[in-house]
Amino acid sequence: MAAQGNVVIQVSSELFALAESSHFEGEWPVDVIEAGPDSYRFDKPVAWSIDLTNTGDALLATGSARGVATTSCARCLDPVVIELDGEIEGYFVIGDAEAPDDMDDDEFDHLPEDGKIDAVPLIEAALLMDMPLLPLCSEDCAGLCSTCGANLNEGPCECDADDMDPLHPFAALKGLTFE
Repeated sequence: MAAQGNVVIQVSSELFALAESSHFEGEWPVDVIEAGPDSYRFDKPVAWSIDLTNTGDALLATGSARGVATTSCARCLDPVVIELDGEIEGYFVIGDAEAPDDMDDDEFDHLPEDGKIDAVPLIEAALLMDMPLLPLCSEDCAGLCSTCGANLNEGPCECDADDMDPLHPFAALKGLTFE
């Protein structure tokens, strides 16, 4: 990951009363988010908003993270611009309180003693969940020729179909006909 900015939310004392709620918003200056083999580049900061609500033993964080990222098409490697709008969700147990029995250990955090919540993991998780598993420039992207590497979206390449490498995994399908 490239250099990222910090987003810290200071929980006020008013939020420690049952059913109290506060709204926070801002921008996260992020350069790149890595998602598996894909790198998503951001030219502008990601806008975020988070509502913290006291549920008794915890603070529930809900909100959204919105930004525009550029990555490479998984088939042809051309740039793809993707608008992201992810939902922020977080659960912060207050003090020595117990998390609900139906929650796994990775589904909540403990509120730090200083009352400062690092919102970057929440924002980043929201964006990652909204990123496509396979970023494509279009649904019908033809990709690259496996022999010469030409972009097949720009037209057929100069390769001869009869010259296909016999060790290529799809070479056995060369003579297949459909009726």
